[in-house]
Amino acid sequence: MSGQTLKSLTCRLFLLTLGLGLAVCLAIMHGPVNFSVKEVMKALLAGYWHGDTSGTLHQRIVWSLRLPRTLLAALAGAALALAGTVLQSLTRNALADPWVLGISSGAGTGAVVVITAGWSIGWATVPAGAFSGAMLAFAGVLVLARHSLSSQSSHLVLTGVAVTQLLSALTSLITLWKTDADTTRGIMFWLLGSFAQADWLQVGLCALVFAPVFSMFYWRAIELDVLSFGSVTAQSLGVDVGQTKLLMFCLTTLLTAVVVACCGAIGFIGLTVPHIARMFVGRRHRGLLPAAALCGAIFTVMADTLARTLFAPRELPVGILTAILGVPVFLYLIARNPCR
Repeated sequence: MSGQTLKSLTCRLFLLTLGLGLAVCLAIMHGPVNFSVKEVMKALLAGYWHGDTSGTLHQRIVWSLRLPRTLLAALAGAALALAGTVLQSLTRNALADPWVLGISSGAGTGAVVVITAGWSIGWATVPAGAFSGAMLAFAGVLVLARHSLSSQSSHLVLTGVAVTQLLSALTSLITLWKTDADTTRGIMFWLLGSFAQADWLQVGLCALVFAPVFSMFYWRAIELDVLSFGSVTAQSLGVDVGQTKLLMFCLTTLLTAVVVACCGAIGFIGLTVPHIARMFVGRRHRGLLPAAALCGAIFTVMADTLARTLFAPRELPVGILTAILGVPVFLYLIARNPCR
Protein backbone atom coordinates (compact mmCIF):
# COMPACT_ATOMS: atom_id res chain seq x y z
CA MET A 1 0.00 0.00 0.00
CA SER A 2 1.55 3.28 -1.12
CA GLY A 3 1.98 6.24 1.20
CA GLN A 4 -0.61 8.28 -0.66
CA THR A 5 -3.15 5.44 -0.53
CA LEU A 6 -2.51 4.92 3.18
CA LYS A 7 -2.95 8.64 3.83
CA SER A 8 -6.25 8.65 1.92
CA LEU A 9 -7.49 5.58 3.82
CA THR A 10 -6.54 7.11 7.16
CA CYS A 11 -8.38 10.31 6.27
CA ARG A 12 -11.54 8.41 5.32
CA LEU A 13 -11.48 6.31 8.47
CA PHE A 14 -10.98 9.49 10.51
CA LEU A 15 -14.04 11.05 8.85
CA LEU A 16 -16.10 7.94 9.64
CA THR A 17 -14.90 8.11 13.24
CA LEU A 18 -16.04 11.73 13.43
CA GLY A 19 -19.36 10.68 11.93
CA LEU A 20 -19.78 8.04 14.62
CA GLY A 21 -19.01 10.60 17.32
CA LEU A 22 -21.63 12.94 15.87
CA ALA A 23 -24.21 10.13 15.68
CA VAL A 24 -23.55 9.17 19.32
CA CYS A 25 -23.89 12.79 20.41
CA LEU A 26 -27.19 13.21 18.55
CA ALA A 27 -28.50 9.95 20.00
CA ILE A 28 -27.75 11.07 23.56
CA MET A 29 -29.27 14.50 22.97
CA HIS A 30 -32.60 13.37 21.51
CA GLY A 31 -35.38 11.42 23.19
CA PRO A 32 -38.57 12.02 25.16
CA VAL A 33 -36.56 14.76 26.86
CA ASN A 34 -34.17 16.67 24.57
CA PHE A 35 -30.83 17.88 25.89
CA SER A 36 -28.51 20.56 24.59
CA VAL A 37 -24.86 19.86 23.76
CA LYS A 38 -23.83 21.74 26.90
CA GLU A 39 -26.12 19.64 29.10
CA VAL A 40 -24.83 16.40 27.59
CA MET A 41 -21.19 17.38 28.03
CA LYS A 42 -21.83 18.47 31.61
CA ALA A 43 -23.53 15.16 32.41
CA LEU A 44 -20.71 13.14 30.79
CA LEU A 45 -18.02 15.05 32.64
CA ALA A 46 -19.85 14.47 35.93
CA GLY A 47 -18.92 10.79 35.72
CA TYR A 48 -20.72 7.47 36.07
CA TRP A 49 -20.78 7.59 39.88
CA HIS A 50 -23.45 10.28 39.64
CA GLY A 51 -25.56 8.27 37.21
CA ASP A 52 -27.91 6.11 39.28
CA THR A 53 -29.20 7.61 42.50
CA SER A 54 -27.41 10.92 42.84
CA GLY A 55 -26.68 13.85 40.58
CA THR A 56 -29.09 15.76 38.38
CA LEU A 57 -31.86 14.30 36.25
CA HIS A 58 -29.70 14.87 33.16
CA GLN A 59 -26.84 12.86 34.62
CA ARG A 60 -29.06 9.95 35.57
CA ILE A 61 -30.74 9.84 32.15
CA VAL A 62 -27.45 10.08 30.27
CA TRP A 63 -25.47 7.54 32.29
CA SER A 64 -28.22 5.05 33.14
CA LEU A 65 -30.29 5.09 29.95
CA ARG A 66 -29.02 6.84 26.85
CA LEU A 67 -25.27 6.27 26.96
CA PRO A 68 -25.38 2.47 27.51
CA ARG A 69 -28.15 2.16 24.92
CA THR A 70 -26.21 4.18 22.34
CA LEU A 71 -22.95 2.33 22.97
CA LEU A 72 -24.71 -1.03 22.73
CA ALA A 73 -26.28 0.03 19.42
CA ALA A 74 -22.87 1.09 18.11
CA LEU A 75 -21.23 -2.18 19.16
CA ALA A 76 -24.07 -4.28 17.76
CA GLY A 77 -24.01 -2.46 14.43
CA ALA A 78 -20.23 -2.70 14.19
CA ALA A 79 -20.31 -6.43 15.02
CA LEU A 80 -23.05 -7.30 12.53
CA ALA A 81 -21.40 -5.27 9.76
CA LEU A 82 -18.06 -6.92 10.50
CA ALA A 83 -19.69 -10.37 10.42
CA GLY A 84 -21.37 -9.59 7.10
CA THR A 85 -18.11 -8.36 5.57
CA VAL A 86 -16.25 -11.51 6.55
CA LEU A 87 -19.04 -13.84 5.41
CA GLN A 88 -19.28 -12.14 2.02
CA SER A 89 -15.55 -12.68 1.54
CA LEU A 90 -15.56 -16.29 2.75
CA THR A 91 -18.59 -17.32 0.67
CA ARG A 92 -17.85 -15.00 -2.29
CA ASN A 93 -21.55 -14.15 -2.13
CA ALA A 94 -22.56 -10.47 -2.16
CA LEU A 95 -25.84 -11.35 -0.42
CA ALA A 96 -24.27 -13.19 2.52
CA ASP A 97 -24.90 -11.99 6.08
CA PRO A 98 -25.30 -13.64 9.52
CA TRP A 99 -28.73 -14.91 8.48
CA VAL A 100 -27.17 -17.05 5.75
CA LEU A 101 -25.70 -19.56 8.21
CA GLY A 102 -28.80 -19.78 10.38
CA ILE A 103 -27.05 -17.92 13.21
CA SER A 104 -29.65 -15.21 13.75
CA SER A 105 -32.58 -17.58 13.24
CA GLY A 106 -31.07 -20.06 15.68
CA ALA A 107 -30.65 -17.35 18.29
CA GLY A 108 -34.24 -16.21 17.82
CA THR A 109 -35.52 -19.76 18.14
CA GLY A 110 -33.49 -20.35 21.30
CA ALA A 111 -34.84 -17.18 22.90
CA VAL A 112 -38.42 -17.98 21.92
CA VAL A 113 -38.15 -21.49 23.40
CA VAL A 114 -36.96 -20.04 26.73
CA ILE A 115 -39.70 -17.38 26.77
CA THR A 116 -42.58 -19.69 25.86
CA ALA A 117 -41.42 -22.48 28.16
CA GLY A 118 -41.42 -20.10 31.12
CA TRP A 119 -37.72 -20.63 31.84
CA SER A 120 -36.89 -16.91 31.94
CA ILE A 121 -36.38 -16.84 35.70
CA GLY A 122 -33.40 -14.47 35.63
CA TRP A 123 -31.92 -11.73 33.47
CA ALA A 124 -29.44 -14.12 31.82
CA THR A 125 -31.72 -17.01 30.86
CA VAL A 126 -33.18 -15.57 27.65
CA PRO A 127 -29.79 -14.35 26.35
CA ALA A 128 -28.34 -17.75 27.25
CA GLY A 129 -31.10 -19.44 25.27
CA ALA A 130 -30.43 -17.17 22.30
CA PHE A 131 -26.70 -17.85 22.44
CA SER A 132 -27.25 -21.61 22.71
CA GLY A 133 -29.66 -21.58 19.78
CA ALA A 134 -27.18 -19.71 17.59
CA MET A 135 -24.32 -22.07 18.37
CA LEU A 136 -26.47 -25.17 17.85
CA ALA A 137 -27.77 -23.84 14.53
CA PHE A 138 -24.26 -23.19 13.27
CA ALA A 139 -23.09 -26.60 14.48
CA GLY A 140 -25.96 -28.15 12.52
CA VAL A 141 -24.97 -26.26 9.39
CA LEU A 142 -21.36 -27.42 9.77
CA VAL A 143 -22.41 -31.06 10.20
CA LEU A 144 -24.66 -30.93 7.14
CA ALA A 145 -22.05 -29.11 5.01
CA ARG A 146 -18.87 -30.53 6.51
CA HIS A 147 -17.19 -31.22 3.16
CA SER A 148 -17.63 -27.73 1.74
CA LEU A 149 -15.29 -25.67 3.93
CA SER A 150 -12.15 -26.38 1.90
CA SER A 151 -13.87 -25.96 -1.47
CA GLN A 152 -16.54 -23.67 -2.91
CA SER A 153 -18.98 -22.35 -0.33
CA SER A 154 -22.19 -22.61 -2.35
CA HIS A 155 -23.16 -25.84 -0.58
CA LEU A 156 -22.56 -24.19 2.79
CA VAL A 157 -24.69 -21.19 1.82
CA LEU A 158 -27.56 -23.36 0.59
CA THR A 159 -27.40 -25.46 3.76
CA GLY A 160 -27.51 -22.28 5.86
CA VAL A 161 -30.53 -21.01 3.94
CA ALA A 162 -32.34 -24.32 4.49
CA VAL A 163 -31.57 -24.31 8.22
CA THR A 164 -32.68 -20.66 8.45
CA GLN A 165 -36.03 -21.44 6.86
CA LEU A 166 -36.52 -24.48 9.09
CA LEU A 167 -35.78 -22.48 12.25
CA SER A 168 -38.01 -19.59 11.13
CA ALA A 169 -40.88 -22.03 10.61
CA LEU A 170 -40.20 -23.60 14.01
CA THR A 171 -40.22 -20.18 15.66
CA SER A 172 -43.54 -19.30 14.01
CA LEU A 173 -45.01 -22.63 15.11
CA ILE A 174 -43.93 -22.06 18.72
CA THR A 175 -45.29 -18.51 18.65
CA LEU A 176 -48.72 -19.70 17.49
CA TRP A 177 -49.03 -21.76 20.65
CA LYS A 178 -48.77 -18.64 22.81
CA THR A 179 -51.33 -15.89 22.30
CA ASP A 180 -51.07 -13.74 25.44
CA ALA A 181 -49.83 -10.20 24.90
CA ASP A 182 -46.87 -10.33 27.29
CA THR A 183 -45.36 -13.39 25.64
CA THR A 184 -45.91 -11.94 22.18
CA ARG A 185 -44.10 -8.72 23.13
CA GLY A 186 -41.18 -10.74 24.47
CA ILE A 187 -40.99 -12.77 21.29
CA MET A 188 -41.23 -9.66 19.09
CA PHE A 189 -38.24 -8.21 20.97
CA TRP A 190 -36.04 -11.11 19.89
CA LEU A 191 -37.39 -11.42 16.35
CA LEU A 192 -37.17 -7.70 15.44
CA GLY A 193 -34.47 -6.45 17.79
CA SER A 194 -34.43 -3.66 20.34
CA PHE A 195 -32.00 -1.77 22.58
CA ALA A 196 -34.67 -0.79 25.11
CA GLN A 197 -33.23 -3.09 27.77
CA ALA A 198 -29.61 -2.03 27.28
CA ASP A 199 -27.38 -1.83 30.34
CA TRP A 200 -23.69 -1.53 31.10
CA LEU A 201 -23.27 -5.29 31.55
CA GLN A 202 -24.43 -5.92 27.98
CA VAL A 203 -22.16 -3.15 26.69
CA GLY A 204 -19.21 -4.73 28.48
CA LEU A 205 -20.04 -8.21 27.18
CA CYS A 206 -20.33 -7.07 23.56
CA ALA A 207 -17.13 -5.03 23.81
CA LEU A 208 -15.29 -7.96 25.41
CA VAL A 209 -16.19 -10.21 22.47
CA PHE A 210 -15.96 -7.63 19.69
CA ALA A 211 -12.43 -6.40 20.46
CA PRO A 212 -10.55 -9.75 20.16
CA VAL A 213 -12.66 -10.97 17.23
CA PHE A 214 -12.04 -7.74 15.30
CA SER A 215 -8.33 -7.99 16.12
CA MET A 216 -8.19 -11.56 14.80
CA PHE A 217 -9.96 -10.63 11.57
CA TYR A 218 -7.73 -7.60 11.10
CA TRP A 219 -4.61 -9.65 11.77
CA ARG A 220 -5.67 -12.12 9.06
CA ALA A 221 -6.93 -9.49 6.62
CA ILE A 222 -4.52 -10.62 3.90
CA GLU A 223 -5.95 -14.16 4.07
CA LEU A 224 -9.44 -12.68 3.66
CA ASP A 225 -8.19 -10.79 0.59
CA VAL A 226 -6.89 -14.04 -0.87
CA LEU A 227 -10.00 -16.06 0.01
CA SER A 228 -12.18 -13.53 -1.79
CA PHE A 229 -10.58 -14.75 -5.05
CA GLY A 230 -11.66 -18.34 -4.40
CA SER A 231 -10.46 -21.45 -2.60
CA VAL A 232 -8.30 -22.72 -5.45
CA THR A 233 -6.35 -19.47 -5.64
CA ALA A 234 -6.00 -19.35 -1.86
CA GLN A 235 -4.69 -22.91 -1.70
CA SER A 236 -2.16 -22.21 -4.45
CA LEU A 237 -0.86 -19.31 -2.34
CA GLY A 238 -0.39 -21.49 0.72
CA VAL A 239 -3.56 -20.72 2.71
CA ASP A 240 -5.04 -23.62 4.69
CA VAL A 241 -8.53 -22.95 3.36
CA GLY A 242 -10.48 -25.42 5.49
CA GLN A 243 -8.88 -24.43 8.79
CA THR A 244 -9.02 -20.70 8.06
CA LYS A 245 -12.67 -20.79 7.01
CA LEU A 246 -13.66 -22.87 10.03
CA LEU A 247 -11.93 -20.44 12.40
CA MET A 248 -13.52 -17.38 10.79
CA PHE A 249 -16.97 -18.96 10.60
CA CYS A 250 -16.75 -19.83 14.31
CA LEU A 251 -15.65 -16.30 15.24
CA THR A 252 -18.45 -14.84 13.13
CA THR A 253 -20.94 -17.11 14.85
CA LEU A 254 -19.66 -16.14 18.30
CA LEU A 255 -19.87 -12.43 17.45
CA THR A 256 -23.38 -12.67 16.03
CA ALA A 257 -24.65 -14.92 18.82
CA VAL A 258 -23.53 -12.49 21.52
CA VAL A 259 -25.14 -9.53 19.71
CA VAL A 260 -28.44 -11.36 19.18
CA ALA A 261 -28.41 -12.58 22.79
CA CYS A 262 -28.18 -8.96 23.99
CA CYS A 263 -30.25 -7.11 21.37
CA GLY A 264 -32.37 -9.59 19.45
CA ALA A 265 -32.18 -10.46 15.76
CA ILE A 266 -31.54 -7.18 13.92
CA GLY A 267 -31.58 -7.73 10.17
CA PHE A 268 -30.08 -6.12 7.08
CA ILE A 269 -27.03 -4.52 8.70
CA GLY A 270 -24.67 -7.34 7.78
CA LEU A 271 -26.04 -7.38 4.23
CA THR A 272 -26.10 -3.68 3.36
CA VAL A 273 -23.35 -1.98 5.32
CA PRO A 274 -20.35 -3.89 3.85
CA HIS A 275 -21.32 -2.65 0.38
CA ILE A 276 -21.51 0.93 1.65
CA ALA A 277 -18.07 0.54 3.27
CA ARG A 278 -16.58 -0.72 0.00
CA MET A 279 -17.71 2.49 -1.66
CA PHE A 280 -15.61 4.43 0.87
CA VAL A 281 -12.39 2.41 1.07
CA GLY A 282 -12.40 -0.28 -1.62
CA ARG A 283 -12.12 -4.05 -1.20
CA ARG A 284 -8.84 -4.57 0.65
CA HIS A 285 -9.68 -5.82 4.11
CA ARG A 286 -7.07 -3.77 5.98
CA GLY A 287 -9.26 -0.75 5.34
CA LEU A 288 -12.58 -2.49 4.72
CA LEU A 289 -12.90 -4.15 8.14
CA PRO A 290 -12.61 -0.95 10.25
CA ALA A 291 -14.67 1.00 7.72
CA ALA A 292 -17.47 -1.57 7.83
CA ALA A 293 -17.44 -1.57 11.64
CA LEU A 294 -17.66 2.24 11.75
CA CYS A 295 -20.39 2.39 9.08
CA GLY A 296 -22.37 -0.31 10.88
CA ALA A 297 -22.10 1.56 14.17
CA ILE A 298 -23.26 4.84 12.59
CA PHE A 299 -26.13 3.17 10.74
CA THR A 300 -27.41 1.34 13.83
CA VAL A 301 -27.11 4.30 16.20
CA MET A 302 -29.08 6.52 13.81
CA ALA A 303 -31.69 3.80 13.21
CA ASP A 304 -32.15 3.33 16.97
CA THR A 305 -32.46 7.10 17.47
CA LEU A 306 -35.21 7.24 14.86
CA ALA A 307 -36.89 4.13 16.31
CA ARG A 308 -37.36 5.77 19.71
CA THR A 309 -38.15 9.31 18.55
CA LEU A 310 -40.27 9.08 15.38
CA PHE A 311 -43.44 7.98 17.19
CA ALA A 312 -42.55 8.93 20.76
CA PRO A 313 -43.62 7.95 23.34
CA ARG A 314 -44.19 4.70 21.41
CA GLU A 315 -41.03 2.92 20.28
CA LEU A 316 -40.47 0.88 17.12
CA PRO A 317 -38.34 -2.28 17.09
CA VAL A 318 -35.04 -1.21 15.58
CA GLY A 319 -35.11 -4.12 13.11
CA ILE A 320 -38.04 -2.47 11.34
CA LEU A 321 -36.03 0.72 10.84
CA THR A 322 -32.90 -1.09 9.65
CA ALA A 323 -34.96 -2.86 7.00
CA ILE A 324 -36.82 0.28 5.92
CA LEU A 325 -33.56 2.22 5.65
CA GLY A 326 -31.46 -0.64 4.34
CA VAL A 327 -33.60 -1.98 1.51
CA PRO A 328 -33.65 1.24 -0.60
CA VAL A 329 -29.92 1.72 -0.08
CA PHE A 330 -29.18 -1.84 -1.10
CA LEU A 331 -31.42 -1.62 -4.17
CA TYR A 332 -29.60 1.57 -5.17
CA LEU A 333 -26.24 -0.15 -4.79
CA ILE A 334 -27.41 -3.08 -6.92
CA ALA A 335 -28.69 -0.71 -9.62
CA ARG A 336 -25.44 1.25 -9.56
CA ASN A 337 -23.10 -1.74 -9.53
CA PRO A 338 -24.90 -5.03 -10.35
CA CYS A 339 -23.56 -8.12 -8.61
CA ARG A 340 -21.69 -10.44 -10.92
